[in-house]
Amino acid sequence: MRDEPRSGCPINGSVEALGDRWSLIVLRDVIFGGRRHFRDLLANSMEGIASNILSSRLKALVAKGLLTHEEAGRGRRGTYSLTEAGIQTVPIMVALGSWGLRHLPTTPALAIRARLLEEGGPPLWEDLMDELREAHLGVPRPDPDRPRASQLLQEAYERVVAEGHPDGPVRSVDSGLRR
Repeated sequence: MRDEPRSGCPINGSVEALGDRWSLIVLRDVIFGGRRHFRDLLANSMEGIASNILSSRLKALVAKGLLTHEEAGRGRRGTYSLTEAGIQTVPIMVALGSWGLRHLPTTPALAIRARLLEEGGPPLWEDLMDELREAHLGVPRPDPDRPRASQLLQEAYERVVAEGHPDGPVRSVDSGLRR
């Protein structure tokens, strides 16, 4: 694994740090799915990541400084936590989700959170990042009385599922709520 990017271009450096699609999917599942253990990430992967790929990507994300790994004692599960750099990928994830809404088939249940994040803009992203800092870094949220962004996103997802929206792909280009 290279320690230095191939060039001084910030886009190239970011692509090299974030890696491939599996690295982004692992980050997505930690950020939006609250998954912090290997088995949880493996068992709940919608895309069906293989265990060797997951292991490799987790090691790479730790090496690149996006995650930390707390080794567990015998019979216990190790925990992965986002670093500040990992938390700051939230706007990147939102941008990817927004692009996907406009240009790719999605399902209502899996698109609702992305739409909400797009519509909520930077204030909602900051609220989510504050929650992640609290959960992963132990930094208390600046305004603990504010509703949690994660709760807003989860409630919207549950509403779409309860409404019985089809699971098949839907061309999603209108403004709406995402998962």
